[in-house]
Amino acid sequence: MFRRRKSIEVDVGGVKIGSDYPIVVQSMTNTDTADVERTVEQICELEAAGSELVRVTVNTDEAALAVPEIVDRLAEKGSEIPVIGDFHYNGHLLLTRHRECALRLAKYRINPGNVGMGRHWDRNFAQMIEVAIEHKKSVRIGVNWGSLDQKLLARLMDENAERPDPKDSAEVMREAIVLSCLESAHAAEEIGLPHNQIILSAKVSSVPELVSIYRSLGRRCDYPLHLGLTEAGMGDRGIVASAAGLAVLLEEGIGDTIRVSLTPDPGAPRSREVLVAQQVLQVLGIRHFVPQVSACPGCGRTTSTFFQQLANQVQSYLTEAIAQWRSTYPGVEALTVAVMGCVVNGPGESKQADIGISLPGTGEEPKAPVYVDGRHFVTLKGSRIAEDFIEVLAQYVEERFGRES
Repeated sequence: MFRRRKSIEVDVGGVKIGSDYPIVVQSMTNTDTADVERTVEQICELEAAGSELVRVTVNTDEAALAVPEIVDRLAEKGSEIPVIGDFHYNGHLLLTRHRECALRLAKYRINPGNVGMGRHWDRNFAQMIEVAIEHKKSVRIGVNWGSLDQKLLARLMDENAERPDPKDSAEVMREAIVLSCLESAHAAEEIGLPHNQIILSAKVSSVPELVSIYRSLGRRCDYPLHLGLTEAGMGDRGIVASAAGLAVLLEEGIGDTIRVSLTPDPGAPRSREVLVAQQVLQVLGIRHFVPQVSACPGCGRTTSTFFQQLANQVQSYLTEAIAQWRSTYPGVEALTVAVMGCVVNGPGESKQADIGISLPGTGEEPKAPVYVDGRHFVTLKGSRIAEDFIEVLAQYVEERFGRES
């Protein structure tokens, strides 16, 4: 049974993170935040895909000035998605210069490695935390190994060199990342930020390092943890690497909010990272977002492509229908459907799903038994097998989930 690591509850613009609340999916825009129209459009796309939090870059005065208008435009469209500000290097200036920006953001993301050096770090960090205290905003202290606090790292390296049994440099680096999170959170609390307004993250681009760092961080604090493999990459590599790292940690109960940081293909929608994050949670059985279709991979018994075509039709039908079904049929997101291609595993897999169809393989009798809740329901034949199965599927959804509404 899935069990979460216990963490405190943090409110981010009305979205609860940590404690026993569902693991939250978030994303980040890649538009110029000063371009209000394009940023609002992309936020709406991400929200439509299922993102529950969205982060925008706030790196210039123009971007900071755009934030209130972005939030207003979203409200006009009926969106209440919390907008998070991502700050590096000049966050202390932007948050103090632009009060309305600071007020309208739901959370501030601060990278301790990009705040400043020495006394500048203390002053700049304190300024941002003081703004968060004034406006009662939560803060994510987000460490990245590509922008780690070099003073802290040098200190740990020096201490390690004096040990009789020094650790290897990779282990010291991991400890520096964890300590950067914890010491920065402690500093924020000393300034006056409440314990329950802090979220931590420690992102790296190596899966084994990610797992090791978050295991350590999870043992040493009760702050909610935001998970993500930074610079995961493009296409299959980015998806596989993110899924591999997140799955290990989530299965161990570590993680309260996640992002899949994919590099999109040119012109491709940003929303793919949201869909991948949802799938990671869904295949682990942690949350349900859309009905799932299990499909036969095909082999020498399935020289016909009909089962592939039917699987695509069913998935497309479910994807289009889910927007309306969510309000009409509570719980339908957990529906499982099987589309199998031959007699070897077809009937067995179909019986395991809520509803499934076992199509005939090469040389098999041209009929397709349909199973509902583990029992044979009907056998389909002829040229309308696809249409007939979708009709049976729609009827099943109405009868099963309509009764619960």
